[in-house]
Amino acid sequence: MANKICVLDSTLRDGAQAEGISFSVNDKLRIVKALDDFGIDIIEAGNPTSNPKDMEFFKEIKKIKLSHSKIAAFGSTRKINSKVEDDAMVASLLSAETPVVVIFGKSWDLHVKKILNTTLEENLAMIKETVKYLKAKGKTVVYDAEHFFDGYKNNSDYAIKSIMSAQEGGADTIVLCDTNGGCFPDEVFEITKNVVSLMDTEIGIHVHNDTGMGDANTIMAVKAGATHIQGTMLGFGERCGNANLSTVICNLQIKLGYECIPNEGINNITSLCRMVAEISNKKLVKNMPYVGESAFTHKAGMHIDGVNKISKSFEHVEPNSVGNNRRFLMSEVSGRSTVLKMVNKIDPTITKNNEVLLKIVAEIKRLEFEGFQFEGAEASLDLLIRKQLNTYKPFFTLEKYKTIGEQLVGAAFQPASALVKVRVKDKSELTAAEGDGPVDALNLALRTCLEKFYPSLSEMHLADYKVRIIDGKDGTSATVRVLIDNTDGKQQWSTVGVSKDIIQASLQAMVDAIEYKLTQEKLNK
Repeated sequence: MANKICVLDSTLRDGAQAEGISFSVNDKLRIVKALDDFGIDIIEAGNPTSNPKDMEFFKEIKKIKLSHSKIAAFGSTRKINSKVEDDAMVASLLSAETPVVVIFGKSWDLHVKKILNTTLEENLAMIKETVKYLKAKGKTVVYDAEHFFDGYKNNSDYAIKSIMSAQEGGADTIVLCDTNGGCFPDEVFEITKNVVSLMDTEIGIHVHNDTGMGDANTIMAVKAGATHIQGTMLGFGERCGNANLSTVICNLQIKLGYECIPNEGINNITSLCRMVAEISNKKLVKNMPYVGESAFTHKAGMHIDGVNKISKSFEHVEPNSVGNNRRFLMSEVSGRSTVLKMVNKIDPTITKNNEVLLKIVAEIKRLEFEGFQFEGAEASLDLLIRKQLNTYKPFFTLEKYKTIGEQLVGAAFQPASALVKVRVKDKSELTAAEGDGPVDALNLALRTCLEKFYPSLSEMHLADYKVRIIDGKDGTSATVRVLIDNTDGKQQWSTVGVSKDIIQASLQAMVDAIEYKLTQEKLNK
């Protein structure tokens, strides 16, 4: 039987400290449900007294029944020279009524003397008394030894005394924290191994990624005997982030044989990460291990040929084992076999010497000569192939459009406006919208117009927008390429448009994006 690793997800607490992330109460509840379905053991949800949103969250989460996860409230040890039963922070942890409580305390004598401005002995008492009090209230207590590795390297005796105090208080788990994120894997391994040999309590690991080694440090701590890991989904966190649980869980479970989550859940990790990224309003990094869009993407012809013959020759795991997909990019280094692979996803009967395949390759080359690039725009390529196979039927016709972006020199910025008329079957619809510039206004008008016919388009929104000048020698009349990423919260797809007019290029990509979503919905019915 595989060794069990307890996983504590801190996306809603440590992850929320990342720049540009601000979860609403509803956001947090949605993420909790997703993490629970995935099989995370403990969800650290925030500090009950840090802000009104967290207070509201702890009130609302009591109404939701979870099937696997336990919710944890986060706080600190009691204040200096006070009684634990009179401490407002400790009282707030109890008021959250969570089964698990995570508290942090100081392990580094520098922090005790210079940050807390107290004695080493008082700090030990703060740790022990707080843990003991919370245990007496029936809580599962996870003690985070803040700055443990720095403390150990500067004064190992005191760092050990600090976690011994937590053990004496009855802590269920003692977590060694690389709070500054500056340790190397060999340091983490040796120090963790020594701590495990000295302690009777379960040992955990919590690291930051300031040297880019957060994931590796977590793995090495487990190899040294830690059985509890902490991190955030997608590595969100303060400064450079935390250990990335999507990578760490896959490495531990798939590569090393540990049980982090129920086995049947691991192939849902990509969809989980896409959902967390969507709720967080963050773009999922394309080259993120296991779950990124590029994790199983191949461009070089030799690589593609090898994967087609024996997938493990160029892939360390099967993409579907983590719920991801294999992708072959169209580029100057890919050939007919690459196009055939994409065509066969739509029509498996097409062979390498089929005349229609030659037509598709010729059309791709013609469009690439005009400035199109289908690498990273698979949705547009999918539609191109369907058109050549005569299996594509447009869902709407764009009859006319107009944009107005008038600005008065020296005056405040004025929103642009757009007018769009579309026809769906025998009905026409005319819609106007305002936006931050003509492209935004056009996008809003087109979506608003079509949502009357296709309500599911309301789920869809722009995730990224890129413009590239293809050849700058023509100056301001140069041809531009627009690449648009769209998402509906479940999947993400990219489309491309090319024109000397940036608005027309953008519109091409917008129309493709909508047509692709509607096509996929029809196919999945």
